[in-house]
Amino acid sequence: MLNLVLFGPPGAGKGTQSEKLIAKYQLVHLSTGDILRGEIKNQTTLGLEAKKLMDAGVLVPDEVVIGMIGNKLEENKNAKGFIFDGFPRTTAQAEALDKLLAGKNTSVNMMLALEVDNEELTKRLLLRGKDSGRADDSNESIIRNRINEYNNKTAPLKNYYTAQGKFHGVNGIGSIDDIFAALCSLIDK
Repeated sequence: MLNLVLFGPPGAGKGTQSEKLIAKYQLVHLSTGDILRGEIKNQTTLGLEAKKLMDAGVLVPDEVVIGMIGNKLEENKNAKGFIFDGFPRTTAQAEALDKLLAGKNTSVNMMLALEVDNEELTKRLLLRGKDSGRADDSNESIIRNRINEYNNKTAPLKNYYTAQGKFHGVNGIGSIDDIFAALCSLIDK
């Protein structure tokens, strides 16, 4: 089973590359945002708990998110693997994910991090904002804050996966196909 954590700051190209990886390796996409919305829509026990917390303006605790990921793993027992998108974001979440996967006799194979410098990210997001109309992609100070948040909060996660020999940084600047080829060469090793 191939389990990938795809990482990168806003604007690094995760969405584009994850679609290509999912198609090539026949992976199940696990986006915590999508899972959360699905559980709420389906009014599952975890979804109702999450909605109550979100309505109160409280972050959904890691245990609830891990429970939802566990449900998705159960629903897709015959999957060839998973691509984790937006999770884990902290060392505690990475440890919880490792424990969950170990209970299913599998593990994260690698963390692939798309690395793009801050100026290029800002330029990409401002360009995307013109097309998407997303307010968070139209304001340069908000964009820079999002990039700083990512850089500050994810540094420990990079160290966590590096210690396990699973971290692989990939240059996220270049053609979509060149970046995809670089990702595939790491996976296919």
